[in-house]
Formats: sequence, structure tokens, C-alpha cells
Amino acid sequence: MKALHESQPDVAVIGAGPSGLAAMRNLKAAGIDFVGYESHAGIGGIWDWANPKSSVYRNTHTITSKEITAFSDFPMPDEFPVYPGHPQVLSYLNDYADNFGLRAHIRFNDAVEKIARSTDGGWVVSSSDGTQAWFRDVIVANGHNWYPRKPDFPGEFAGRVLHACEYKDAREFADKRVLVIGAGNSGCDIAVECCQISPRVVLSMRRGYNFYPKFIAGYPADQVGMKVRSLGLPGKWASKIMGWLLRLSAGDQQRMGLPKPDHRPLQTPAIVNTLVPYYTAHGRITIAPGVDRFEGNAVRFSDGSTQEFDIVILATGYEIHIPFASNADLDWQGNKPDFYLYAFSKKFNDLFIAGMTDSTGGHFPTVELQSRVISQYITAKRTYPAKAREFDDLIRKNNLDLNNGIDFIDIPRNATQFSLLAFRRALTEHLNLLAAV
Repeated sequence: MKALHESQPDVAVIGAGPSGLAAMRNLKAAGIDFVGYESHAGIGGIWDWANPKSSVYRNTHTITSKEITAFSDFPMPDEFPVYPGHPQVLSYLNDYADNFGLRAHIRFNDAVEKIARSTDGGWVVSSSDGTQAWFRDVIVANGHNWYPRKPDFPGEFAGRVLHACEYKDAREFADKRVLVIGAGNSGCDIAVECCQISPRVVLSMRRGYNFYPKFIAGYPADQVGMKVRSLGLPGKWASKIMGWLLRLSAGDQQRMGLPKPDHRPLQTPAIVNTLVPYYTAHGRITIAPGVDRFEGNAVRFSDGSTQEFDIVILATGYEIHIPFASNADLDWQGNKPDFYLYAFSKKFNDLFIAGMTDSTGGHFPTVELQSRVISQYITAKRTYPAKAREFDDLIRKNNLDLNNGIDFIDIPRNATQFSLLAFRRALTEHLNLLAAV
């Protein structure tokens, strides 16, 4: 093991996907020296098709429009389509890194293997190139949509089982009977792709969902949703309005063969897919309830029915996975670290997470604002310690309500859900506190 670096930047950022880049950009804007660690040869995280941890498939597109997706200070090019594909998003992230001079700060092909608390404070970061380095602060930004959640169904399936993160192209299933388990955005996209080339596609759903079209009255659905949320209404009223808009634009989706949702709009992540209702109505996608067990080539569903398949695709989501840090240091509670504003450790004032967020809205600008608060807090610790202590008091009180009256249903996908309006308002309030010097 090589010795600790004697001359070392103050902050380590682990990961050079969208969240890591946002953290680096805000550290640089604040004049804080940093180094980025990236296990892959390039930036982009899951948006880089060549990254072994990438979960994108050939036809992956954003489910948020380019205006909502983009960072606030770096718009996507006009020539991009309304919903960019993964090559365009990767190109955009590379341009973002180059525009703000981030690439030179990143150690590529150098995976972080461990972070450990130093006896003198701060963190010792051990990486795959055999070096150790001490940092005053560490920002974890390794993403949370790459480590597959794989349910353990009883029985055995005689065909092929793969997770959605392994799915790349429907063409390999041209003559196969396909079961897609899970009706999140990835599962719905995969079912739509397979149904155009496979003889039979079944989409297994444990509950009904609200399927949002990508356009409402000619406008991207997310922009309409942002307009509704910008009214500042309580969550229940915003949910009512979104439900009315959904019925107006998409009609009664039960008539198309989809099960009735058991929850109101906004209580789960938005399923943005115009084509699942279309292909279900045309019989190209068949809906089945949840899976009970595997029985050789057959799958038994919760209603007692069975069907035979060649391929099972587990579109069952992802787990938050931070393998280089201990659960104790991360204060792991349930299925996620218990961090204030999803970013600030309640145990250490020098450990942060950027991008552990999900909401109905653009991820990039949300983690951008979150990272700005992190960088300003680090600045306050160095130059305005009284402000940092005031911020620490808020962390100890921990009395934030980020749901804005929305009663999110208890499912794993909702572990990092919040009201986007309430979350961004809270981030802005905390940023204003740190700026008031």
C-alpha cells in the first residue's frame, strides 16, 4: 500500500456521474480544492453505455423533458429532442464537465475500495490503484440506480432469468415468450420494446399504477406537472389536479386493460409511458398480477393462474449500495442511510451524500441545488464556523417535513421519495441560511 499523499485536496468526491459532477462543479465554484474518484474510464455513470455498471439499454430515453432534465446553468442543446436518448445525455454530461473544467480533477479507473474514519478527524480513502489519501471531507456520489434488487421467488425457473440492468436490446428475444416483472419506468419500456418483436409479452404488476403520457395538451407532461406544483398547493390538492389532468389526457386506463390504481397520483414515482396503455389495448401486452412462484417453465401468479415463458426479466428496481463505507458510519436505517436532507450525516460533519434522491421532476437540477448546499456548508466550516454550528443545530433538531402532505405508499421505490416543491424549498432555505453572513 502506498503512503498517504502529503499534498492532497481537501475534499474527495466519489463518483463522476451526474451527481458527482454536480458536486464537483459546486465545490469548484466555491473555491474548494477537490479530487474525484471514478471506477470507470469516463464520466457519466449509468448514462455511459460502456460503463459495466450502466443500467441503460439501447433505446433508453429520459422520462423528463430536456428543459426539466438539464442543470440550471447549462441548458441542453436546442437540437436535442424533447426527450433525449442516452447517447445525447452522455454527450451533454461530457460537455458539462469540460465547460466547468472538471475532468482534470478526476482520477479515472480508480475505484474507491474503502473510506475509514481517521483518528485525527476526516477520512482515509483507499482506492484500487493501491493508494491511500486523507481528506477533510468526503462526498459520496456513486449513484443508486445500478445495484439490482433481485427478489427471491420460491421455486426454480427453467428458462433464462435476467435483471433489467442486464437487458440491452429486445432483438435477442424475437422468438421468446417474455415475462417482465415490475411496472416501473424501466419495466414498462422493456415490455413495450419486446412486444413489438416477441410473440407474447406479459407485464406482471402487483398493483395498478397511473400511467402518464409524455405529453399533455401538446406540452411535456413533466412541465405541466411542474406548473401544478409551482402553485404551492398542499400535496393532496396537487394530486387531485394531476388526477384530473391524467383522466382528461389519457382517459380511463382500465378500459384499455390496465388494473385500477390503489393510490392517488404523486403517491408513487410517476410512470411516464404513453405506449403501455396503447399496446395493452391492442393485446400486444397482457397484464398479470404479482408472481407467486416459479414452476419449471411455468410461472404461477398470485391469482392462482399459470403461464409458460422462455424469458423472465426482473424489472424490480435497485438498492442503494455504498460498499466502500460501513453501515455504522452511514447510519443505515431500513434500506437507506439516515441523512439530513438526504445529504448530511447526522453523526459526522464531514461526510455527505449527493444524489440519493428520487422525485417527480428533474434529478440533475435537484442534485445541483443539494450539492450547492453541501459546498456552502463546507465553506462555512472553514470560514464562518458560527453559521456551520447553526446549520448543525438544524441537523440535530431534524424536524423537516419534505412530503408536503403527500402520503407516499410503503414500497421500496419510495425510500427516497419526497415532494419536489418541499425539498427544493428546504434546500433553498438552508442555502440562504449559509449565505447570510
